[in-house]
Amino acid sequence: MNKLLALADYPVSAVKLGFDIPSFDMVLTFLLRFLFIVGGLVAVLYLLLGALAWITSGGNKESVDKAREKIQAAVVGLVVMFAVLALMVVIENIFSLGLGISKPILFPKLIN
Repeated sequence: MNKLLALADYPVSAVKLGFDIPSFDMVLTFLLRFLFIVGGLVAVLYLLLGALAWITSGGNKESVDKAREKIQAAVVGLVVMFAVLALMVVIENIFSLGLGISKPILFPKLIN
């Protein structure tokens, strides 16, 4: 018991990390933007895999059809992703919201 009391007598100073710890809304903004970037890269990779499958199909109709379906799925995915991004930017600008795409996410605060 005396050891605990003796340790409590030492002053404790704040630790300096060398950087600011990001707030929760900044972390969410980063994660949302990161997921859109990863989704776009995955769609482009899937498009390239479809193109490679088409090139290496050797004229086989089934292989060409599978490759075409991959390419169509990748293009549809990219179009949907860009449409969602455009819609979110329009909504952010019309309603002056921060949803994380063109403006950082902002949570309401009770105390400033």
